[in-house]
Amino acid sequence: AAGEPAAQGDAEQVVPAEAFAESPESAGLAPEVDDLGDAAPAYDEDMREAVHRVMRERRDIRNGFRSDPIPHEVLIRVLEAAHTAPSVGYSQPWDFVVIRSAKTRARMHELAERQRDVYAESLPKGRAKQFKELKIEAIRETPVNIVVTADRTRGGRHTLGRHTQPQMAPYSAALAVENLWLAARAEGLGVGWVSFFDEEELVRELGLPEHLEVVAYLCVGYVNEFPDEPELAQAGWAKKRPLSWVVHEETYGRRALPGEEPHSVLQETLRGIRPLDAKALGEAWDRQKRMTKPAGSLGMLEIISAQLCGLSRKCPPPIPEPACVAIFAGDHGVHAQGVTPWPQEVTAQMVGNFLAGGAVINSFASQLGAEVCVVDVGVASELPPAIDSGRTTGLLPRKVRPGTADMTQGPAMSREEAMRALEVGIETARDLVAAGNKALVTGDMGIANTTAAAALISVFTGEDPAAVTGRGTGIDDETHARKVAVIRQALDLHRPDPSDPIGVLAAVGGLEHAAIAGFLLGAASLRTPVILDGVIAGSAALVAKAIAPEVLAACIAGHRSAEPGHKAALAKLGLRPLIDLDLRLGEGTGALLALPLVQSAARAMHDVATFDSAGVTEKH
Repeated sequence: AAGEPAAQGDAEQVVPAEAFAESPESAGLAPEVDDLGDAAPAYDEDMREAVHRVMRERRDIRNGFRSDPIPHEVLIRVLEAAHTAPSVGYSQPWDFVVIRSAKTRARMHELAERQRDVYAESLPKGRAKQFKELKIEAIRETPVNIVVTADRTRGGRHTLGRHTQPQMAPYSAALAVENLWLAARAEGLGVGWVSFFDEEELVRELGLPEHLEVVAYLCVGYVNEFPDEPELAQAGWAKKRPLSWVVHEETYGRRALPGEEPHSVLQETLRGIRPLDAKALGEAWDRQKRMTKPAGSLGMLEIISAQLCGLSRKCPPPIPEPACVAIFAGDHGVHAQGVTPWPQEVTAQMVGNFLAGGAVINSFASQLGAEVCVVDVGVASELPPAIDSGRTTGLLPRKVRPGTADMTQGPAMSREEAMRALEVGIETARDLVAAGNKALVTGDMGIANTTAAAALISVFTGEDPAAVTGRGTGIDDETHARKVAVIRQALDLHRPDPSDPIGVLAAVGGLEHAAIAGFLLGAASLRTPVILDGVIAGSAALVAKAIAPEVLAACIAGHRSAEPGHKAALAKLGLRPLIDLDLRLGEGTGALLALPLVQSAARAMHDVATFDSAGVTEKH
């Protein structure tokens, strides 16, 4: 693979000029400031640092509470701080129910344990195993529990600020929770927020008026210590998202921290993509030689384990669990050319099937303990809601446009849309890794998407369309010949240049292909392994490699598809597949079947003894 200069050079070629738009200040649009005299004074440096320190060191505590009683005057100061919180329309919709009774706390613990079990049952096995080790509440261990409620009726019908946003009552109460938490930290008190309750059951057990909403159930007490980082981060359940991911300049998606020029997500991502770590690679190969087995006897798994070490910069590497399959879904305008007998609405129908748990990928994921999420990057038809009855359904609504245009009549999408789809993939990788996933798996859904994949593979490998075009969902000879002719027509029309990968995507790609390419780039920048599925993922990986060659450091070929184009793509990428079962379903099925092999490669580095440690004599 090429070194860093090549990756950076590609970044310069592929990031469009519009990504470097001027800031309002540099464009001469900064607002003029009238001389109105001195502004109100800020706190002095010591006080300012104290305020920021208490925010930095606030923790959601589960472990290490003490039984020491909380003096009344301390608790009053904490409650007074909560009561001084801002509220919309100065409505002060909160109430605080202070619970000290051991009997009541024992009953609350029972309710929370019941909901913990319900939640655990809903988790994929990989997550459930991790969740089992977590402590989620300290209801009985803390001397004081505080229930914070919100009253939407307080202030009457015309409460200021709630006319168009009635949810401002619980939002205001949440600000009171934050004030309480910060004041508690200043007093040396730990606070743990418990959300494992059925709200109606909680209201009933505590005898609360039915019109109140429970905003928070807080466990409060002195602690042995405050951890340096959040407990869930220490446990590997989730990671902190960098500030640069969540700050937007003027409009959503225009990323810039104050004082910086706006930049694209792609540009920021490319800066984080680096080769495998040489030191960790060396340690991995050294350990392989000392493990109680003949050198090379684990074949490809030894290569994978070394790759995981180099990627993570650790030997042995983290076990790639839990894992998540991201199925990127989109429709294709080239469907109008008769390249498949399947109607386009099947894309949306299969998305519904994924969300309902009825597809092959759901079955495999259940067996292997992985999560499945579906990313709508360009489905033409209406889809089920992303949030139903207040709960997420597993659908990530990220639609760039409702399907591509017909590539035989013009570009499949604009360059800007291709960039947006790439960034959907990058941000999906970010979201899933920040949520605690340690391995990502590519999936796809889109009727006619193998036509776009064959076109991409032809461009990046130089192979003739006839050599890389397969039968997709099982088309007959006549349809196959038409499919090849359609790809030739599109390539003749656009003459795409493989040195301009985003231009290639715009001309003949699909929205899901672009998003998967971004998904790979995002995973590589976060040094997280990503297992590639079949021909769609292979074509997307060619795009990603053309943008940043070092992306391959994070890529593992899960399987070889029966589609001929996939073989050509893997050869160009230099990737060797882990399994070859003539699969051609897509969805992420082949890649997911390879997941336990990847996990086993990492596990062996942790568990297998060395000749020295086991007292086994090495060969002479």
